[in-house]
This record gives sequence, C-alpha cells and structure tokens, in this order.
Amino acid sequence: MPPISEAQLSWDEAGAKRRARYVSARGGPAPKRAVAAGDELTADAAFRLASQGTAIVWTGDYHNARQLLQALGRRIDKRRTPLDPADPAAAFNAFRLMQAQRAGILGLVLVPVTDGAVPLRRAPDLRAAIEEAVGRLEGDNVVPLRDVLAFVSAHEWRKNGVAIPALDGATIHPHYGVFPPTRQDYIELVARAPLPAGDVAFDLGTGSGVLAAVLLQRGVARVVATDNVPQAIACAADNFGRLGLSERVTLVEGGLYPEGKASLVVCNPPWLPAKAGTSMEAAVYDPDGAMLQAFLDGLGNHLLPGGEGWLILSDLAEHLGLRSRARLLAQFSASGLEVLWRLDAPPSSKAARDRDDPLYFARSKEVVSLSRLGSSA
Repeated sequence: MPPISEAQLSWDEAGAKRRARYVSARGGPAPKRAVAAGDELTADAAFRLASQGTAIVWTGDYHNARQLLQALGRRIDKRRTPLDPADPAAAFNAFRLMQAQRAGILGLVLVPVTDGAVPLRRAPDLRAAIEEAVGRLEGDNVVPLRDVLAFVSAHEWRKNGVAIPALDGATIHPHYGVFPPTRQDYIELVARAPLPAGDVAFDLGTGSGVLAAVLLQRGVARVVATDNVPQAIACAADNFGRLGLSERVTLVEGGLYPEGKASLVVCNPPWLPAKAGTSMEAAVYDPDGAMLQAFLDGLGNHLLPGGEGWLILSDLAEHLGLRSRARLLAQFSASGLEVLWRLDAPPSSKAARDRDDPLYFARSKEVVSLSRLGSSA
C-alpha cells in the first residue's frame, strides 16, 4: 500500500475551524488553501478555485460531487492545446504536462473519509474499496475524489477479475496499484511463441502474475516470479492461489533477477523511457529505460545453455521519438544478445483507434513485439 501522509489540511466550515489528515494516492504535500462547499457551488466557480490552487472540501451530495468532477474535466479539456505530430517528443512532453496539470486541478476536489467511510449524502459503502487501496483510515481524513473513484474501480477489477482467453477464460484479479491485464496483445504473444526446451522459467516484474500463469498453462513445470512492489507480490500470490498454481510458482520480492538460471526468462518492462509521476505510472514509464537495461545486462548470466530471453515491448517509444529501433538493437548487441526471432501483434488498446486521443498519431502505429533473445557468442 502507498505510504499514508501525516499532512494536515485546515478549512473553515459553518463558522468553525475544521482539520483533517490529507491522504493522496499521488503523494505530495497537502494543498495550502481549502474551502468547504456543497451542492450550491457551480462548476465555473469550482474551476476558478481549483485553477488558483484552492482545494474544495465537499459537503454536499456524493453523486453531485462526481458530476462536478466530470464538469471540471470538460472545462480543462476544452483548453487543451493541439499537439504537433511533426515533433513527436515535444508533443509527448506537452501531453504529459497537460495531463499533470489536469490531474492537479481535479485532485483538488476532496471528500471526507471518517473512520474509513465517506459520510456524504447518497454515498455508497466505500469502506472495502478504500481499505484495499490505502488501509483503514481512522479518524477524520480528506481524500481527492478522483483517488476514491480509482479505489472503487480497482475494487471492482479485483472483485470481478479480467477474463484471459489465453487461460481458457479464467480470470486474473488485479489489486490496487498493480497494472490490470486489460490489454490482451502482449499476453497472446506469450501464449503463441514456441517454448524452448526446459523445465524452469523466470518471470521478471510479474505484476498480476498473468504471464507466469500463461507459461504454467502451456506446460512449463515451474516459474520463479519476481517483483519489487509488495502489492504486486500479494496480487500475484492471490491469483496463483485462485488458479491452483501456487505449488508450481516461487515468488521473490526484491531485485529483478532471482538466483540461478532458467531455460526461459520473460520480461515485460514498462514501455516508455520516461519518469513516472506516480506509483501507478511506474507500470508504464521506465526512467531512462533502467529496467529494460537491467534485463538485458543480466540475461546472459541467467540463461541455461540454449535458453531464451523473451522481451515483450511496444514500439510506441519509437513513434514518440523517445527511443530509436537502432538504439534498441545496439543495446541487444552491447549485452551480447541477438534476436533469434520476433513475433508481432497489433495493439489492442482503445487509444490506438481513438482519433480524439492527443497521441493518436503515435498510438495508431504502435506494434507490440516479443523478441526471442539468445546469446550472440
């Protein structure tokens, strides 16, 4: 679970001074200013307050708060500056800046959470969703509504699961803070690629455990799955238990590689070499491509003779001007590796088909690949 801040937020409400702990999944300090407001607050007035950095502690109807958040989002999006696809890297940086500014404004609509519950009119029972994400919040707290909605969404994913065709329709249940396997392209690649001979595979950065489960489904005798995020280890353990695979998996928390060697090493690192703004973004952004480089540097020392490393990677970074194909191939060569064979899949994400997406110029060209790597010696 993300660390809970001890920051305090103060505001005036009904002539009295109020104070509560500020809890944000994104981290960072509490807002410097806050006002109490309810159903009488218009979206335009809320936008002016939030644009000036003033937090709004909501006292009205819960569903009206959700509508207010949507209205603020529409106002922000109307002011979005068109991106120039002629300079993909600059367009990407501008997009991330706009997203950060959008998140900052929307994050200023706060709801009270008292002893784990949201005490607003018509608020549903959100205690389970909040506790799964950040633990039980004792006493008086205020939490960004957009975080609460993310907690609820994660709770639904965890409860209902994501059906995985490569697992014969069995479900994977992602936990909060663990990337949900809603894209099937990279999973299908692992389900289709010819397996090398051998009994043991490593799954580096296992996340929800979906790729390890697919390998076991395909007949790999044993998988050692690693991750450096405690939530991911707990999530993977939960999923292996649900699927009846626990006895064939060893979970290792900590570094990227476990001890020993394997006939197959699978790695699906974050696809974009850029700084992650939040813990959730760490599943997408890999600062300076550090995880990718660590995988390549360590692969030769962890493969059994005749073994393979499977790198699952999107070329979106290439279309955004963040990494060239030539650079990636040079990284392979510098690590003493060569591409034995490559398997491609078109992207399955909705963004690849959404012409209104600011990065459609790049997402529409994206290809996800599984590169089977072996020693070039």
